[in-house]
Amino acid sequence: MSDLPRKALSRTAKLASLPLGAAGRATVGLGKRIGGAPAEAVLAEFQRRTAEQLFAVLGELKGGAMKFGQMLSLMESAMPEELAAPYRATLTKLQDSAPPMPASTVHTILSRELGKRWRDRFDEFDDVPAAAASIGQVHRGRLKDGREVAVKLQYPGAADALRSDLRQLGRFARTLGTLVPGLEVKPLVAELQERIGEELDYDREAQAQQQYADAFKDHPEFVVPRVVKHSPTVIVSEWIEGRPLSSYITEGSKEERDAIGLKYVRFMFSGPKYAGLLHSDPHPGNFRVMADGRLGVVDFGLCARLPDGLPPAIGRLLRISLNGDGEAVRDGLRAEGFIKPRMDIDPEQLMDYLAPFADPAREPTFQFSRAWMRAQANRTGDFRSPNASLALRLNLPPSYMLIHRVWIGGIAVLSQLEAEAPFRPVLEELLPGFTDG
Repeated sequence: MSDLPRKALSRTAKLASLPLGAAGRATVGLGKRIGGAPAEAVLAEFQRRTAEQLFAVLGELKGGAMKFGQMLSLMESAMPEELAAPYRATLTKLQDSAPPMPASTVHTILSRELGKRWRDRFDEFDDVPAAAASIGQVHRGRLKDGREVAVKLQYPGAADALRSDLRQLGRFARTLGTLVPGLEVKPLVAELQERIGEELDYDREAQAQQQYADAFKDHPEFVVPRVVKHSPTVIVSEWIEGRPLSSYITEGSKEERDAIGLKYVRFMFSGPKYAGLLHSDPHPGNFRVMADGRLGVVDFGLCARLPDGLPPAIGRLLRISLNGDGEAVRDGLRAEGFIKPRMDIDPEQLMDYLAPFADPAREPTFQFSRAWMRAQANRTGDFRSPNASLALRLNLPPSYMLIHRVWIGGIAVLSQLEAEAPFRPVLEELLPGFTDG
């Protein structure tokens, strides 16, 4: 891998190969069926090869393509099991890794951002990246003062590649949806396009990371590495050692997954209260389980600024929905802009639609699972369902955009973990408005 592919024509051709490749494999599969191969075997082979190509193309291109793949990996828990299985392992790779850029490119970036004598700052610097993801990669080093650090560098041309990829993915949205059945591709791409500038600004990311680090200094449950130095395309921060959360999804015991799920939820709700920020990229690749059991968190490129914490209306309306007052929930959602002034919404239908959001707070403990997540996706994904019709009529105010993304993404991760825990006490402690009245 010589560098992040930057030529728009080259990147477009690779992205175009995804739907074309799927069509070609479908044709081969039809030929095998005519030749007598069992339908199940043909389907399994088709899905395996499609998954392999999905990872190869999205992983190689990085940029918006890679980010899109990571979002797909989050939502595989909503896919039908017979379709999700071939994609699961392949998409999970996108949560933690991507082909790296060469050492020569790394050195050029560090010379530009940290000065030509950048190596004088380090006792050691590993040219082999410890992690490589969508728009940057991380190297491990040791400073002269002995501190172990993570050096995060943005890929050259990442901004152009990100914008180009997302434009192209938008054009292919409908066709790409056939590669990962059960998922709406267009909204995922639209959400990424909304947040391009924030993710590319490493100065902004460093400020958010340090804000979190200050808020959770010496915290018994969470670890956020402190920032040492930063520039628009480089962040140097303290190194944290831990096992990726994604590995617990496939290999963790039930006890481990339950404990991690609870800490994960506590972190998400603690950020707005104590740091004035909401970590808005909830995929498992951004979390590490430390040896002492604490949850380490990295990558703060996407954060919602909430200096006053989460809107109290969220907790208040959740509590009202648990009490079964559909009319009060409808009026509250209208006041927050989720329902337009003259739109008539049936309170009972609204309560049915919102039930999954309240389910984790109804019982002493709640069990998330892929089966539960799929059931919720089916409730709103089937165009024949009244819930699907209602979903189209609801509005998402801009101020709630990232909050909604984190809520849905977090539920997807908990469903992948199949975590069971007492979640209501977390809401009582950390969700403003939930205990009011």
